[in-house]
Amino acid sequence: MNDRRRADAVYEQLLQRQGERWVEPRIERTRRVLEYLDDPQRTYRVVHVTGTNGKTSTSRIVESVLRAHGLRTGLFTSPHLERYTERIMVDGEPVADAAVADAWDEIAPFVAIVDDELAASGEPPLTFFELLTVLAFVVFSDAPVDVAVIEVGMGGAWDSTNTADGDVAVFAPIDIDHADRLGDTIEAIAEVKAGIIKPGAAAVSARQHPDAERVLRAAAAAAGATIAFEGADFALREGRLAVGGQQISVRGLASDYPELYLPMYGAHQGMNAALAIAAVESLVGGASQPIDEGVLAEGLAETTSPGRLQLVGVEPTVLVDAAHNPHGARALASALRESFAFEEWGVVLGVLSDKDAAGIVAALAPVATHVFATSPASDRASDAEAVADLAEAAGLPVTVHPGLDDAAEAAREWAAGHEGRAVVIAGSVVLAGEAITLAQDEDWKSGWQS
Repeated sequence: MNDRRRADAVYEQLLQRQGERWVEPRIERTRRVLEYLDDPQRTYRVVHVTGTNGKTSTSRIVESVLRAHGLRTGLFTSPHLERYTERIMVDGEPVADAAVADAWDEIAPFVAIVDDELAASGEPPLTFFELLTVLAFVVFSDAPVDVAVIEVGMGGAWDSTNTADGDVAVFAPIDIDHADRLGDTIEAIAEVKAGIIKPGAAAVSARQHPDAERVLRAAAAAAGATIAFEGADFALREGRLAVGGQQISVRGLASDYPELYLPMYGAHQGMNAALAIAAVESLVGGASQPIDEGVLAEGLAETTSPGRLQLVGVEPTVLVDAAHNPHGARALASALRESFAFEEWGVVLGVLSDKDAAGIVAALAPVATHVFATSPASDRASDAEAVADLAEAAGLPVTVHPGLDDAAEAAREWAAGHEGRAVVIAGSVVLAGEAITLAQDEDWKSGWQS
């Protein structure tokens, strides 16, 4: 069997498990497998990233800057857009098929042991995300990496990734999401996320709601950890448009960093970069040693964040942004206003049923000229008609489309020939992945940038 088929077979075995939406507040199951494997997650330093929005972009910026330092890096994020190996990156590239298949062969005997132990106690077997986390930790240990940047799957305290001891805990903005699992107040959600702060570690945080900030400060004090907040301790000083992104100036924990190029759109990405810089300063220099400006410039310039205001089409312009909750949708709307000169936006919108579709529509309504309602290719997708009803209630012209290909084609036709019109595909990570794949299809090449 070739390496690609071996890696695909691993994914098929993972898919037979309870899905990553099946989450319970416990990490002991993951910890048990890791103990059998001699705790591979303790063989490298860790930057642990949580929050409601901005986790993936912040993680990717941190990883890129650390790699520019000459460190061998691992990056674990979720979900994936096209193929699961995107979630496990080594030195900036998706894990090699052979490496992920070999790592699975390494852990499989111990997975069987733990599954048997769980069955004997009446518990279900290990889940998709629990095993994906173990797989990533083993891949990073086998590589080996110097530092791993680990994005939390959900929450923090009881997430499978919290079996790693983060040298630096990073908090992107905290808002309401996954309320059925994490709590229905910002304070309750912050308490779960604060669980990634380890004794004696360093923590850095984006600006937070006062309730979240209070929780994080208390958790850091209880753990004997330091904590720095955007605004008080570091900040994005300035951000202005540049070709393909923006020019930013950042006040870091250890120094000021003027005139840095960031190939990402939106003020929120500038803030993510400031947070990432503070995280790198905390890891590499103990928050007292400045990052070499050449290293920092290289790391930021090479950062990518697929599915986050990603340009996939030209003539007409087509962007893709996951924007899967109201906070993300508000950031998207602001970025469209700030970073682009188009007067009208056609929004191809598809949302999963467990998301706040009404909140997403409300956030996008001020910038949307026409909504092309559709459904992501997921058994959790909201019905396109239901999304359309929400758009109509917000006073927006809307058409309904059975799938992304039809919706995207209709949106492109709507925008074609009008210099002031552009298209954004948003509302779901699943939909974003579909759009990126569609943009690479031979029948869609004309007018698309892949």
